[in-house]
Amino acid sequence: MFMATVINSTVTQFQSCIQACNKCMQACEECLTSCLKEPDVQARIHCINMLRDCADICSMASKWMSRGSMYAKQICQLCATICDACANECAKFQDAHCKACADECRKCADECRRMAQ
Repeated sequence: MFMATVINSTVTQFQSCIQACNKCMQACEECLTSCLKEPDVQARIHCINMLRDCADICSMASKWMSRGSMYAKQICQLCATICDACANECAKFQDAHCKACADECRKCADECRRMAQ
């Protein structure tokens, strides 16, 4: 019972960051799928790889925060770094999906930085 209370308290503390990570992961997956359909897909290779990395780290960060991992703050710091890089890469393209993804990445990076403090 005590352990469940500790974990629930920790998860509540992380909830806004968990939600931001989940939204960012989804935005990255959707953007990646859309980028693969663009006529200039070859010009987007680096962006596509960044999207994959960002989606993966956001998913991992969400899971680690959800289970109250003692390493959640460290993973959030790395997540913020990758989200910033992904936002910068997506911002190079003018598509609505890239702009929306860049916005979600920036929001997630901000949440993760707050969590990592």
